[in-house]
Amino acid sequence: MTDESDLAARRGIETDVYDPAEDSRLLADVASDAVGSGDTVLDVGTGSGYVASTVAAETGARVVGSDLNPHACRRARDAGIEAVRADLVAPFREGAFDAVLFNPPYLPADAAAAREDWMEVALTGGETGREVVEAFLDDVGRVLAPSGYALVLVSTLTGVDEVVEYAGARGFSAAAALADESFPFETLTVLKLVR
Repeated sequence: MTDESDLAARRGIETDVYDPAEDSRLLADVASDAVGSGDTVLDVGTGSGYVASTVAAETGARVVGSDLNPHACRRARDAGIEAVRADLVAPFREGAFDAVLFNPPYLPADAAAAREDWMEVALTGGETGREVVEAFLDDVGRVLAPSGYALVLVSTLTGVDEVVEYAGARGFSAAAALADESFPFETLTVLKLVR
């Protein structure tokens, strides 16, 4: 008897890439309303490329995806997205993007979580659930154009107020909740962060 991942691999299904879920759809919907047709957009942690491809198709913007996971980069490219293997925004030049989108790994997990497992990397944000989003907030301002903004999905499991406070300490003067969606175990919020 084979396990589910062996069967998926034989069928050509990628099991090391986060598949779109409610959080992906919420961010894609909000970004599609916010992004303009002439914008240059970065989708950090692009995963399957769902958010990037949805925004590109609905707005006509140029959308680039980035992901640390090489399997995700391949899958996003298969979806027609220019994808760069990158740790957050590290390789991108200063002021390159009108908008940066991010659905970060936000599930709290202890330090012993398997960081060599790509699904764990895609889902867990450290002990508080904020470690990855905080690292993103430390550097995202550098790659934003002067009038640029970031759209970041945050869960109540992570702490929306704490993320807003951290963003403020990193030079984001405005944080607006553009959308909320509640589920039995959490509420998801898309924040617009402006410098």
